[in-house]
Amino acid sequence: MAEQVGRALGLPLTGEQLAAGAGAAALAMERTNGADRERAAAYLEALFLEVGIAPGRMEEVRHCLYRMHGERHLWCSVAADTGAALDRLRQAGLRLGIISNSDGRVAAALEASGLRHHFDVVVDSALVGVEKPDPAIFRAALEALEVAPGEALYVGDLYQVDVLGARAAGMDAVLLAPAGAGAGECRAVSSIGELADDLLQGGLC
Repeated sequence: MAEQVGRALGLPLTGEQLAAGAGAAALAMERTNGADRERAAAYLEALFLEVGIAPGRMEEVRHCLYRMHGERHLWCSVAADTGAALDRLRQAGLRLGIISNSDGRVAAALEASGLRHHFDVVVDSALVGVEKPDPAIFRAALEALEVAPGEALYVGDLYQVDVLGARAAGMDAVLLAPAGAGAGECRAVSSIGELADDLLQGGLC
C-alpha cells in the first residue's frame, strides 16, 4: 500500500514508514466515534500525517486509497509469522473464526492473503447486518462455531470495538497491539505469533 500511494502522490513512501506510524494511527481510531468507515478514515488520515504527508494533501490521499480499495481490498497484508502461528493453533485442536466489520469481501481478502483455510467461520458485518461492537455479531460467530462464550477468546486490534464488544457477548478478549498502543487494562500481544506462544504455553488460559 505504501509504495502505491507514494507513486500516486509522487513521494517515496515505504511500508516501514507506515509501520512506524501505526501506533499513533491506532490511538486516533480509538478516539473516533461513529461507524467503522469513520474509524477507518481516522486511522488512515492519522497514519499518513504521521509519515509526513501535508494536511493539504489528505483529500488526495483519501481519493487514492478509496480507488485502491475498490480495486483490491487494502487490508490484505499480514505479518510474516501469521500463517505459521495459525497452523500451530489449528494443530493444537483450536477452532478459529473471523469477525470483521467489512464490506462483504472478507472471505475473498483471506483467500488472497492465503489464510482462509485456517478459519472454520468467517462473519462479515456486511453480510450479517450488524457491526462490532454489537454483541450480536460475536454471538453469530459463537453459534456458527458451536462454542459457548466462556470457552472463547477474542483477539482484536481496537479496544472500544473489539475488546468491549467481545466482553459484552460474554467472551474473554485480548488486544492485538503491534505498536503497543491502547492496551489499557486489557491483556495485549504484539503479534499472532506471540498470541500462539502464550496460548500454547498456557499464558492466556
